[in-house]
Amino acid sequence: MPIFWHRRDLRASDNRGLAAAADDADGVVPAFVFDPDVLEHGSDARVRFMLDSLAELQESYRERGSDLVLTRGDPAEVLPALAAAVDAGTVHWNADYSGLAQDRDDRVEAALDGAGIDTETHHDAVLHEPGTIRTNAGEPYSVYTYFWKKWRDREKPEPFEAPDGTNLADASALATDALADSFAGAFDLDDALRAELPSIEQLGFEKPDADVQDGGTAAARDRLDAFCESAIFEYEEQREYPAKDGSSRLSPHLRFGTIGLREVYEATEAAMAEAERRDEAVRGADGDDELGPAQESVRTFQSQLAWREFYTQVLYFNPEIVTANYKSYEAPIDWRNDDDELAAWKAGETGYPIVDAGMRQLREEAWMHNRVRMIVASFLTKDLLWDWRAGYDHFRDRLVDHDTANDNGGWQWAASTGTDAQPYFRIFNPVTQGERYDPDAEYIREYVPELRGLDAAEIHGWVEKSDAERAELDVDYPDPIVDHGERRERALAMYKRARGEDPDE
Repeated sequence: MPIFWHRRDLRASDNRGLAAAADDADGVVPAFVFDPDVLEHGSDARVRFMLDSLAELQESYRERGSDLVLTRGDPAEVLPALAAAVDAGTVHWNADYSGLAQDRDDRVEAALDGAGIDTETHHDAVLHEPGTIRTNAGEPYSVYTYFWKKWRDREKPEPFEAPDGTNLADASALATDALADSFAGAFDLDDALRAELPSIEQLGFEKPDADVQDGGTAAARDRLDAFCESAIFEYEEQREYPAKDGSSRLSPHLRFGTIGLREVYEATEAAMAEAERRDEAVRGADGDDELGPAQESVRTFQSQLAWREFYTQVLYFNPEIVTANYKSYEAPIDWRNDDDELAAWKAGETGYPIVDAGMRQLREEAWMHNRVRMIVASFLTKDLLWDWRAGYDHFRDRLVDHDTANDNGGWQWAASTGTDAQPYFRIFNPVTQGERYDPDAEYIREYVPELRGLDAAEIHGWVEKSDAERAELDVDYPDPIVDHGERRERALAMYKRARGEDPDE
């Protein structure tokens, strides 16, 4: 009777490790451990999403005549005790690739090995496990473009079937009383077992103020289906505009594994076939071999899946970059780190409308449009001259889809400290970014209600207006806290000093 340990894979379908456990023997025991060390890095929004997803997962097992065993504590103690209680010979789980996760898994494996219990780890959260896509010299890629070309051309695995009731342990054998009574040892399994999900308060968190999207596989599939029915065919054109519904909003589901990547990729391939039909209808079947606009859009979305795996393998081979710059400079970057300016950025009170809209969306929804993430990250690091780690920490506290690899990659890209990052001299102008990607100021008005009475030109011109001109508009919105042109010059000088160059040249 093997155990399958759920972690960042809160689903029964297209779950590589669960499918392997079901093939290994009859009577798989599904389990989840509320690990205090993991919860220490949690947030109200993510714990809410996790509990929603666990509730659906637990119900899906109960519908199959089994149950999800819920425990709380150090998995290096809980899992050997649970294995003894159910007489499990093997514990399966899917790999997690951060340094902290790997350290935890090493401890759990050692504890289970010491108890005479086998372990099997499976690669589920990526289509191609870290290290399988390398340069011709055998090194992990540090440039995305070359990684993407090989990733794109690799054959992708098909989704895995969910186990049926015959492959799962009988629910009657998984009652907490029965499990606790069957175990006698130094570790008190009775104290760790829970029959039902704990409340968010019992886990030390509060109901989030943000309007967090629904968790669970059903919600993930609804989003995937809706996206692949329409928006994916215009993704290339629409994805950069935050006022448009051009995003899949699948990121929290991929972060918690409520839907499998193989299932997502299979859906994009079906969309690619439909895109080919659409493109042929426009240009004719005898068109050239180049992808049409609908196909390019699907391909662009697939490239976003590759970005996730690129950053995952970067983190896997460089676990220190969670707190350290990936790219070395000759001298430390002399960040300015003004606390009042950081507070204004977090509050969405910088006086730069597109920046403030993004930060307020983050507060209200625990999510932010990707283009706006880049804008606010550039503003923090290159206008406010704040260390990227402060921004990363705030995103980790607020985002429902926080993913260590992705967020770290994004922040280090913006700060010009990461792998394949933007050059230090590329500094977003937040006014130009707002005009280009929110030309009618629809997104800004949605999240900055103080500006709803102004037209788009007045909103985008807010920063350049004089104090008297802003006062004449009579809106309760702050003046710009910094001058972008002046801060741009300071940022360039800061990076030049870090590079060992003369900042005056």
